[in-house]
Amino acid sequence: MVREIARIAEGGRIVIPAKMRKALGVDKGDALWLELHGDELRLKPARSALRRLQQKLLDYAPKGRLASEELVADRRIEAARE
Repeated sequence: MVREIARIAEGGRIVIPAKMRKALGVDKGDALWLELHGDELRLKPARSALRRLQQKLLDYAPKGRLASEELVADRRIEAARE
């Protein structure tokens, strides 16, 4: 575990030390996901949170089919009815 002390600057800003930014793979302008757990504030790169969510949703996706292909097929059926 890596630990550092940071100070809250003007406007509530916290500077994340360079070695921690590098370890997280984040840079200026990247989005971070913030979670409050009791008296702890946890930061995650938004892309990793998105990847975890996508992985969880894979369990509900139909196997062997793309949702986009199903959507296109449905639209073609609807267009043929018109």
